[in-house]
This record gives sequence, structure tokens and C-alpha cells, in this order.
Amino acid sequence: MKLARDTWLIFQRQAQLLLRNPVWVFVGVFQPVMYLLLFAPLLKPALNAPTQAAAYKIFVPGLLVLLAIFGGLFQGFGLIAELRAGVIERSRVTPVSRLALLLGRSLRDVVSLIAQAVIITLLALLFDLRVFIGYLLLAYLMLALIALMTSAVSYGVALKVKSEDALAPLMNTVAQPVLLLSGILLPLTFAPGWLQGVAKWNPFSWAVDGTRALFGGDLGNDKVWQGLAIITVLAVAGVVWAARQFARSVR
Repeated sequence: MKLARDTWLIFQRQAQLLLRNPVWVFVGVFQPVMYLLLFAPLLKPALNAPTQAAAYKIFVPGLLVLLAIFGGLFQGFGLIAELRAGVIERSRVTPVSRLALLLGRSLRDVVSLIAQAVIITLLALLFDLRVFIGYLLLAYLMLALIALMTSAVSYGVALKVKSEDALAPLMNTVAQPVLLLSGILLPLTFAPGWLQGVAKWNPFSWAVDGTRALFGGDLGNDKVWQGLAIITVLAVAGVVWAARQFARSVR
């Protein structure tokens, strides 16, 4: 009960800070919108899709996963600023749960990500994308778990390195192979066999395939439940690891 109350208090505080400057929500969605408007129209001939709407059912899910991954991985920069300002230091004298310090921030990031995902989805509807609402909500659950995991890991790493100069190249080093080996922009069915084999070890490729299956209306596809199971396990592991970093930093 105390954990839930403390998490809600931290979430409220972080949400208020975000609402005071909501431009960051739209800044975060700017790059995906550019992909949607400038890159997606090229996909119909590239994928031999029967219609432009079919091409968007392949591209938009990957774009949303991209948003969840990158939106979470770079949240640690804000925590480093809080460290420098003494916010985390002052938390030592409060009775607030150390796990709540992480969960409140990560849940703020999840809510922000879902808001951005809704904006992208609504824009895609203008390009004849159609998806059943129940399947869309399940896809949003996948995105929420990804955002929870990546933001928690980013916060944990930020507490380790305590420097933007170290965090930026580290996150970019992780993000680039994740992007290339997950089939976010184009399905990996077009890739050579060896590349597909390597990609199977990338958990985000399962998430992308599962999300695409949901947008395609294929709820019974094994990749949906496999992707959800893999991402759930990783999200729990990421939160547990990051929570330990908070506990060590705020004693």
C-alpha cells in the first residue's frame, strides 16, 4: 500500500513537471511523424504491398516500437540533471520508497509514450490504416512494457555513469544494433538468412513481429504472445535492476 501511494506521489510530481512544458511530448513525436509522412509512402512499391494501407500496417507498428525504445532509452538524461541539482540527494531524508522513485518516473514516461503513440496512430488513420480497437489496446500494452523496461534501464545506467558525456554514446551504441536487428523500418523477411538468425536473439524483433500481427488482425499468431512474454520478463528484470541502483544511490 505504501509503495502504491509513494509511486502515485512521485508520478504526480513528474507528470506536473511534464505538463508545465508539454512541448517535449510533441518534440518526441516529431521524428516518427517525419518517418510517417516522408518514408512510409515509399513502402508500397518496396514491399510489393497491394495497397498503401497494407504498407502502413507493416510500417506503423515498427514505428511505434521505435518510439517506445528511443523514448525510454534517453530518459536518463533528465535524471542526471536531477542528480546535479541535488534532487536525488534530498530524497535520502524522505521516507518515500526507493522503488517508488523509479516507478513514478517510469510510469510518467509510459504515459507520455502512449500519448505520443495515440498521436501517431490517429495520423496514420488519415492514410487509411485500419486496426481493431481491442488489438490496438493490446499493442499499446506491448509498447508500455517496452517503455517501462527501457526507461528503467536508462535511469539505472544514468545512476551508474552520472554523466551525459558517458550516457549518450553508451545509449547510442545500444540503440543502433537494436534498431537494425529488430526489423523496425522493414520486415526482416527481406534480409539474408544469417541476419535473420542473428535478429532472433534480439527481443525487440519479437515485439515488432507481435505488434505487426496485432495490426494485421492476427491475434492468434504465436509471435503476439511470445513477444508479450519476452518483453514482460525483460521489463521486470529491468525494473528490479534499476530499483537496486536507486536503493544504492538513495540511502
